Amino acid sequence: MKKAILYIHGKNGNAMEADHYKAICSGYDVFGMDYNSNMPWEAKEEFPALFDTLCGRYDSVIVVANSIGAFLAMNALQNKKIEKALFISPVVDMEKLIGDMMGWAGVTEAELCDRKEIATEFGETLSWEYLCYVRENPVDWKIPTNILFGTKDNLTSYDTMSRFADKIGAVLTIMKNGEHWFHTKEQMEFLDDWLRHRI
Repeated sequence: MKKAILYIHGKNGNAMEADHYKAICSGYDVFGMDYNSNMPWEAKEEFPALFDTLCGRYDSVIVVANSIGAFLAMNALQNKKIEKALFISPVVDMEKLIGDMMGWAGVTEAELCDRKEIATEFGETLSWEYLCYVRENPVDWKIPTNILFGTKDNLTSYDTMSRFADKIGAVLTIMKNGEHWFHTKEQMEFLDDWLRHRI
């Protein structure tokens, strides 16, 4: 049986991050998805073809996705043959996150509708088109899923993550003092142990 793991990185990440998982995931061919999409409608065009190119000939495929990569995957790959998904700090409610960022920037919905795009001081560009898209295209994810979430995630609250996990029937694992970006020695050891027990 040919088994593959497809790793989908988050914002400012890259496909080479998949190398970290090769030592952990023996028995699997591990691929990093090198994608260009920033918008979910772009991912819907790009991701299925990349998935087929990398994993189309495998009997079993596990998707490991990080942050915005998980959100893009849920929008673009829901109809692919995926055995299960392992999401690390996934963005699960983009409409709420955009609303939160609007609040941080002091931008009203009327202003965003009028101006279409507004750059913020924290480096994100708010987009009316993006907000409309996520409202019109709710996530419909039916793949068996495990989620790893840190209690100090600065983008998603525990309540939001818990509601989403309940909605899709995902198994939620919580790391006390874990952050959105798992990067410290302790966090990476926790992540690696979580992953080993789920592949």
